[in-house]
Amino acid sequence: MGLRSSFLAVAAFAACTAAFAQSGTLERVAQSGVIKIGYRESSVPFSYLDGNKPVGFAMDLCARIVEAAKTQLKLPALKVEYQPVTSQNRIPLIQNGTVDIECGSTTNNTNRREQVEFGINHFYTGTRLLVRKSSGIKSLDDLKGKTLVSTTGTTNIALLRKHLFEHKLDAQLVAAKDHADAMLYVDSGRAAAFGMDDILLYGLMANARNPQDWDVVGDALQVEPYAVMLRKNDPAFKKLVDDALRSTIDSGEFETLYKK
Repeated sequence: MGLRSSFLAVAAFAACTAAFAQSGTLERVAQSGVIKIGYRESSVPFSYLDGNKPVGFAMDLCARIVEAAKTQLKLPALKVEYQPVTSQNRIPLIQNGTVDIECGSTTNNTNRREQVEFGINHFYTGTRLLVRKSSGIKSLDDLKGKTLVSTTGTTNIALLRKHLFEHKLDAQLVAAKDHADAMLYVDSGRAAAFGMDDILLYGLMANARNPQDWDVVGDALQVEPYAVMLRKNDPAFKKLVDDALRSTIDSGEFETLYKK
């Protein structure tokens, strides 16, 4: 692609994103009668597929946001469309309007807030390692000469790369397309450990063929706050999202959903 073509493509994307922000999510949802939710296929227990149905803690929270939208817009028949997203494409799909809200396991951090907006944080976790118990691995220091896998497009893989470099750990870091793929790397012996948010690792371990063969080890590298993701510059929708989440917390329903 030439320089002029690249410039035009970037300009077109920016114009599209700006148009979505200016029109407002609630206005467009009211006009179309549809709200579009992005979900993850293997972010257990937050957003994952149960058969063909997206379920999980984040999906339950977003269902409360949908109910709030139905009430505010007076649209009891509001339709929900579900769109699978990945670590790599979730931000662009929010920006270009393919999805209105992402209900997954996305970390709310400063860099991402330059591109998108977040609801209030609903969970905190940290980067640790999923390993086979038989491996003898207890921390990142035990990965010398071994292969470590993480999921592409996540804060975790960048953090792990930085940690390996700064601590001069002689380990190879490879990128998997999603969490399920990363789990396969370790399950098949192509990697010795999977570095990711510990809550997601526990979810994958619980659903493994032999959960007793696995362990989550190591100290958490940093705190990762999860939040639902939406477009920037949309204060009306941001207020609805936050109000719906606060109402769920205040009513005690949040705790019920968390325990579920």
